[in-house]
Amino acid sequence: MAADRFAAPDSDTLRVTPLEGLTALYHRPSGQTHVVAEPVPEILTALAGAALSLDDLLAAMGLPADDGEIRAGLSGHLSALQASGLVWVA
Repeated sequence: MAADRFAAPDSDTLRVTPLEGLTALYHRPSGQTHVVAEPVPEILTALAGAALSLDDLLAAMGLPADDGEIRAGLSGHLSALQASGLVWVA
């Protein structure tokens, strides 16, 4: 079974505005604004224009693939981003 590959909108679809430790993301197609904290902007940047597996995403973000806590945390972020419509399985 192949691992899921995750994708995110390209930079033309999101307007990103830093806000004193948080980031506002305006998703043009849905008209929704999301206020997020790290590492969400970094996840979206790594996935923009790419479809990456969890292992590939960990590598792209310079995170260890063998750390269960980091892996679980990133997986949780991906689930929340999928629920918000900012990430999907490609």
